[in-house]
Amino acid sequence: MMDLQEIQKLLPHRYPFLLIDRVTEIVAGQKLVGFKNVTTNEPFFMGHFPGHPVMPGVLIVEALAQASALLAYKSAGIDPEQKVTYLMGVDNARFRKPVVPGDRLQLEVEVVKQKGPVWKTRGTASVDGAKVAEAEFLATVVDKSGATPDAAPH
Repeated sequence: MMDLQEIQKLLPHRYPFLLIDRVTEIVAGQKLVGFKNVTTNEPFFMGHFPGHPVMPGVLIVEALAQASALLAYKSAGIDPEQKVTYLMGVDNARFRKPVVPGDRLQLEVEVVKQKGPVWKTRGTASVDGAKVAEAEFLATVVDKSGATPDAAPH
């Protein structure tokens, strides 16, 4: 449904921080399904952990947050040239199993609530059908013209 080039048109993230490779399903205002192919040459594996590579949990959460931003952009027809999405909070993050090189990280996010520019979503990451992580996200969409990290709501 969305390849890497389309994803890059919406998200400002780039390698090595773009953590979603493809979107396979979008139901506007409801849910998004995508994935990240976890390869052995990911830069974080050099230090996490040498000889026993494990994808950092915080990056799994970031991948889910990026999927949530894509869902907001596609659901509300947000123009990425004019607007940017800022993460405001992460709640109830849980990690169930390690993610290692060769895994295909399935990312599923759903809208819990949306009011104006504020989106609350819930995300689940899985590998081969087994849940590896989950979290809830709060984000806001703001104008790029006046947006700076210091101006984002805290």
